[in-house]
Amino acid sequence: MFSTEQKLHLIDRLVTAGLRRIEAVSFAHPKHVPQMADAEAVMAGVPRIEGVSYIGLVMNERGWNRAVAAKVDEVNMPVFATDTFNIKNQGVPTRESLTALTDFAAQGSEEGLPVSATVSAAWGCPFEGEVAVSRVVEIAEHLAITGVTEVALADTIGVADPWAVTERIGAVREVTGNIPLRVHFHDTRNTGMANVHAAIDSGVTVIDSSVGGIGGCPFAPSATGNIATDDLVYMLNRGGFTHGVSLDALISVSAELEELLGKGIPAMLPKAGDFPPNPRQGVTS
Repeated sequence: MFSTEQKLHLIDRLVTAGLRRIEAVSFAHPKHVPQMADAEAVMAGVPRIEGVSYIGLVMNERGWNRAVAAKVDEVNMPVFATDTFNIKNQGVPTRESLTALTDFAAQGSEEGLPVSATVSAAWGCPFEGEVAVSRVVEIAEHLAITGVTEVALADTIGVADPWAVTERIGAVREVTGNIPLRVHFHDTRNTGMANVHAAIDSGVTVIDSSVGGIGGCPFAPSATGNIATDDLVYMLNRGGFTHGVSLDALISVSAELEELLGKGIPAMLPKAGDFPPNPRQGVTS
C-alpha cells in the first residue's frame, strides 16, 4: 500500500510527464478499499496546475459529498451493467445507482463540477456472465438524459474483443448522441491494446490507462490492471498521434513503481524500451 506522500510524488511525476487528466482518488468506503482511505489528504496535496484535472471516483451520496468537499475537478461514478456486480461493488442494484447518479449530475451542473459515468462490466460479468448489448444500451440511454458530461464503457474483467468493442460503441453512440465517449480496458486476457485500436477506429479519443499497468478490482476474480499507459503511449506514437505525454518520463515512473512495489509491473514497453520514432509520429490526430 502506498503512503499519501508516495501517491503525491507519483502524481507529480505523471503531471510532469504530460498527463493532464488523472483519476487521483477514490471515495470508496475505507473498510472495503483501505488503499484509498486517504483520498482527502491526497486531494489536499496534489499540484494545482492550470489545465490539469483531478478526478474523484464515487459510488454513493457519502462519496459524492466527500468528493465535493475535497474539491476534485471532476467526479466519475461507475454503474455496473449487472445487478449482482453493482450490489457487490456498491451495495445496491443498478437502478439505485442510476437514480443517485441523476442527482449528482444535476448538482454538478449547478456547481460547475463535471460528472462522468462509467458503464462497468459492459462486456461481461464474473457473476452473471455475458452482458447483452441491449442492456448496455439501456443504461447508456438513461445516462444520456441525466446530463453527464461523458459516458465510458468499461471492460472491468477483461473479456472484450475488438469486434465486440466496435459493436457496442456503435450501439451506444446511437443513444448518447454528442456526449463524449471514453473506454476503459483491462488486459486480463491480453486483448486490451487490440480493443483500444478498435475504439480509436470507432472514433473514441479518450482512453483510460494505468501507469505500468498496475491496479485491478477487488470484486473481480483474477482481475489485472488497466492497459498500461506506457504501452498505450508507445502505440499512439507509432500511429502518429499527438498527445503531449513523454514516453521516456513514463518509463522512468514505471521503474520507480517497480522499486516501490518490490516486484515487476505488467507493462511491456519498459522492459523492451522505446524504438526510434515512426515517420508518422507527430501527426496531429
